[in-house]
Amino acid sequence: AQLSCLARLLAAKNLTADFGSFPPDLLLFFHPSEVRAGTCREFYSRASRGNLDLLPRGSSRRTRLLRGALTCLGVRGSRLEPQQLGSLGALVCDLEPGTIPASAPAILENLKLCPALTGAQQDALNALLLTGDTAYGDPSSWDLRTLQDLGPLVLALNQTTLSLVAEAVREDFRRSVVAAYSSQGHSQREKSLILLRAFAAASATSQPRLKRSEDKDGCPSEPITVDWVPLLTPKELDLCLSNDVLIENLEAVLEQPLTSQSSRILKKKVDQFFPSGIPEEQLKRLGVLSRLYTEQEISQWSVTSSDTLLALLSTSGGQWEDSQVQQLLSRYLALGGSLTGPLLREIGGKRLCNLREEQIQQIPAEAIGTAGQLNICPCSQTKKEQLYRKAREAFACLASTPRSYYCRIQPYLGGAPAEDLKDLANAGVAINMDLDTFLTLNPEELQKLSITDVKNLLGENLPKLKEAENEPSVVSWVEIQSQRELDCVLGIGLQGGLQEPTGTASPACPTTPASVTSTATVPTPLHPTTSASVTPVPTTLSTVPTTSASVTPVPTTLSTVPTT
Repeated sequence: AQLSCLARLLAAKNLTADFGSFPPDLLLFFHPSEVRAGTCREFYSRASRGNLDLLPRGSSRRTRLLRGALTCLGVRGSRLEPQQLGSLGALVCDLEPGTIPASAPAILENLKLCPALTGAQQDALNALLLTGDTAYGDPSSWDLRTLQDLGPLVLALNQTTLSLVAEAVREDFRRSVVAAYSSQGHSQREKSLILLRAFAAASATSQPRLKRSEDKDGCPSEPITVDWVPLLTPKELDLCLSNDVLIENLEAVLEQPLTSQSSRILKKKVDQFFPSGIPEEQLKRLGVLSRLYTEQEISQWSVTSSDTLLALLSTSGGQWEDSQVQQLLSRYLALGGSLTGPLLREIGGKRLCNLREEQIQQIPAEAIGTAGQLNICPCSQTKKEQLYRKAREAFACLASTPRSYYCRIQPYLGGAPAEDLKDLANAGVAINMDLDTFLTLNPEELQKLSITDVKNLLGENLPKLKEAENEPSVVSWVEIQSQRELDCVLGIGLQGGLQEPTGTASPACPTTPASVTSTATVPTPLHPTTSASVTPVPTTLSTVPTTSASVTPVPTTLSTVPTT
């Protein structure tokens, strides 16, 4: 959204011609009408280096970008020449599959820039490679260097293409993938596993087997070590890897490329080694295997330490199902565990919302204070209110500095009562609440806010409220406000408020610029305590509106409204 707004701002100020000084990501949001014919080739060449994922695939803006590039480069049919490919870059990723075999072979270099290829594009890529008319030659002539040079395209190779690659070359490449696996991040490991499965399928009938002993199990004659694990089939893993070796080297084994079937076998072996239940110290070591346990199995775990829970929740072990996390947290709390700030960060707002109300009640306020920004939008209103009360307690020491207080409590304001929101609005310091936070406020509490409250809360972001005028909570709030006050106090064009009774003459709104008419309000504390018998009324020092900037405003007398 920020890049889109910046692009519109540059266009409005006629600053788009100097596109060479802007980052490629920003150019993706330029309208084609801003691209000059004389420099369009350079523009699209630079834009193509941006992150295309910023524009959803198939979106009108992304389609328009590609169409503008093709028009600029004079593309008339399916074939793309080398010079055109050089300017299109990653924009080729959105072209029809038929363009791939019809274009110059250099299109393969463009396709390496694509985060993912469609099934039809992969088929077209393999068809082009099978012709042998590319820089890589016929697949039967490929060596290890060729497969490495193909880069991300090797993920798109089908079984027909792979079967033509020499068996020894496939095995060398597979070993190189295994060797790099332990140092890769999670997403790259996923790609490595895809590769290993594809190469294993191509070698299913001819994969070199390990040297066998003469025993009936058919296991390798030499002792199985960690290095053997990737070379074993699931059946061999079950028969030949001893439970003792597995437990002793569990972390190292789990660093190896493992298929889902192999992982299940390792889980079975762990359970066999600990028939009476996995000790807590061993739970920390489970890594990816922990995700294979059912909710029923997790309910039997001994999870009493926050260190154990943090180790289990670590993203390095892969994704948990929400139901598994719910059971894990329930078990931890049932055994007397306490949720700390670091634990809340690891759990995340969404899964925090899955806790029962009585479990949320157990969270110490100080944990909220050290948990950082938690997104509690998915929570029920009751849970939002619970978390807000804890956050208010955690950040009470900041109440005397409204801006700091607001920055910390902002994620929890969806559970705030109107009284506290009014305190923020009248704190005497502009907090400039962003629109997204405003829209997360409890609609029932929002209805209790006055027009001035809303104006003070939003501050410099008030004009953005017009963009949300069709949001249900905003519509409901507007409907119970005076239309005249909406016009005079907010002045942003909100419609739908209460009209003055028929026949009632309404004075016109002042037309004086805000810089001429000023209002000074006596600030109130964030959590005021007032006597029940006296209602304080803000004292306002107003100036008489002037119609000319050269006229000095004449202050009226300072008056107060009697209280009763």
